[in-house]
Amino acid sequence: MRGRRKASAGPLPQRDGIDAVRVRLPEDPEGRWGCVGEYLVARFGGAIGAERVAAMLGAGRFVGADGGAVRGGEPYAAGLSLWFHRDFAAEEPVPFPIGIVYRDAHLVVADKPHFLTTTPRGRHITETAVARLRRELGVPALQPAHRLDRLTAGLVLFVVRPEERGAYQTLFRDRLVRKEYEAVAPYDPALVLPRTVRSRIVKERGVLAAREEPGEANSESYVELLERRGGLGRYRLVPATGRTHQLRVHMNALGVPILHDPLYPVVGPEGAVEDFSRPLQLLARRLEFTDPVSGEPRRFVSGLRLSAWPEG
Repeated sequence: MRGRRKASAGPLPQRDGIDAVRVRLPEDPEGRWGCVGEYLVARFGGAIGAERVAAMLGAGRFVGADGGAVRGGEPYAAGLSLWFHRDFAAEEPVPFPIGIVYRDAHLVVADKPHFLTTTPRGRHITETAVARLRRELGVPALQPAHRLDRLTAGLVLFVVRPEERGAYQTLFRDRLVRKEYEAVAPYDPALVLPRTVRSRIVKERGVLAAREEPGEANSESYVELLERRGGLGRYRLVPATGRTHQLRVHMNALGVPILHDPLYPVVGPEGAVEDFSRPLQLLARRLEFTDPVSGEPRRFVSGLRLSAWPEG
């Protein structure tokens, strides 16, 4: 069932850290719908079946602005808003906690574990960083200022007050945040580092892996070898841009793909069972910026370590 995902100031509280869906009844100049229930069946019946819509109405799952149940027989009224909670499929829990690096009245800086999506997307809804933190911290208005790839661990900045979210999002949009990553990948003695990698990266919707193609560069990453242990190296990666999978693509292009990467250089079988013991060895280590609300310089460092490079 699809609906508006934007947080609403409706009558229903969050469920499992997820906002209720708001449905606004559209104009009906042709008079197709005599009652609210007819519209809801037309809107959602194709996705979940007319019987399921009727059952939700009978159970009082749809409510109006006053919080009262809408049963479906009410006369159709264009502009009327209804709210309901979607039914979520069971999700496999990600068996790692979310660390809190910093928290105040404006910000929460979290250490997101590998395998946890930042925001609801696709089959990941309640098992997401934002939903978990809303539940665990009791901050229902919490929103991320940016996203971190599901397979990447490390720092994610969340905003406590909705009215301040735009200011922090603008920092990331305008590349005013210095981001530094750490990765474990094969060591190649012939690879000359440090170096800056620039290329044109294209990511097509519905295609799992991004690719490089000829043309003007739209991505830039600085790559430095910090240390080596046998056939592995620990690398510092500093992206100047934020293309999808950029660091993974650039490391693969250098011939040293990040350890346990399921897409680069070879796309693994789709739908494969998640192996929590083999996380992608990529970590968002540092975030630095000037706070747009307080004007203070901010610097946050992840407390996580990559499992392929234990402290020694």
